[in-house]
Amino acid sequence: MTENLTKKSFLKKVFNFEENKDWKFEGDKPALIDFYADWCGPCKMLAPVLEQLSEEYEGKIDIYKIDTEAEQELAAAFGIRSIPSMLFCPKDAEPQMANGALPKADLERVIAEVLKVTK
Repeated sequence: MTENLTKKSFLKKVFNFEENKDWKFEGDKPALIDFYADWCGPCKMLAPVLEQLSEEYEGKIDIYKIDTEAEQELAAAFGIRSIPSMLFCPKDAEPQMANGALPKADLERVIAEVLKVTK
């Protein structure tokens, strides 16, 4: 299951940007974070794909969703200008951003290359 994050849970589970200027990942496994909005068509198309991936990669990566309407401060902190936008957070490297509703095969490729996780 994907998990919706609020600013409070984001600071604890992903990155506490209030305390750290430099990126310091707080999670215990790599994460994919989907910045979305309920009114966004491509976001709605992406949602079931992310649910599938969360089942297929269960225990290997965390998949989070952030509602950009409800969490405008988080969206602004990451310079989200278009949605869907996805932030890929490896355990021990800098995060990478991808924009648009990527097909499942592309997401799996990015998970393998950036997060270094395979099924």
